[in-house]
Amino acid sequence: MNPMPQLETHLKQLRLSGILDSLMVRNQQAIQSKLAYTDFLALLIQDEVARRDQRQFGQRLRKAQISGDKTLERFDYAHSPSVNQSLIAELATCRFITEYAPILIAGPTGTGKSHLIQALCHCALRAGHNVLFITHSRLLALLHAAKATNAYDRKLQQLAKIDVMAIDDFGLRPMHSPQDEDFHELIALRYETKTTLVTSNLAFAEWGAAFSNKLMGAATIDRLRDAAYLIELDGDTRRKPRAISVITTASVKTVKTGIQTNTQIKNET
Repeated sequence: MNPMPQLETHLKQLRLSGILDSLMVRNQQAIQSKLAYTDFLALLIQDEVARRDQRQFGQRLRKAQISGDKTLERFDYAHSPSVNQSLIAELATCRFITEYAPILIAGPTGTGKSHLIQALCHCALRAGHNVLFITHSRLLALLHAAKATNAYDRKLQQLAKIDVMAIDDFGLRPMHSPQDEDFHELIALRYETKTTLVTSNLAFAEWGAAFSNKLMGAATIDRLRDAAYLIELDGDTRRKPRAISVITTASVKTVKTGIQTNTQIKNET
């Protein structure tokens, strides 16, 4: 009797159809290793848990809006020799999330700020936290759009509840009223309750220049800097233009000759 058709139906009813992907391999392994039934079952369950974890991670990764290849494993420390690798290794444990400690990263364009902040977001995702990576300008636009539809309070509360929010390119453009008020309100709500990460091309001492209301700016930055990890990146930009291929006269002649030959062939045909 072949139990597979009935087994497949039952697994689908139980929403365990993923087990079918490894069932035959595990069955052969159990036969060859003479595994007990319970050990065989344990292997199948482990496979299913791993599949679900991977699927959930993929869903959280897409929802977080971070790049899949911006990880710590791919971060080029050689390009940023000033980075304290011991500190980054400590941050990779995600202890900063339970401490509600902000991480502020400053440095010139192209020095790896966005890569590093997304890499820390990856660590948070792997640890099971919900994450959002968003540019400062996009965040302000979301809040402005929410006001236009009378959904500002709901959107603000939604953003305030995210475990880890990474705000990229802070201060790239100066904020005007009420943008600075909206940003202050969000940071104030997240203060000491959730974890916020921020990158900026501005030096830390210049962050206040992004606010039109200097008093509100001082209050916002004070909350961001409280117990924060400060990271400064230096060096030249990592972004390089594509090398330009030089076309020689000989190459042009060859191409022209090829075109002429093809035309002649068509005419002869």
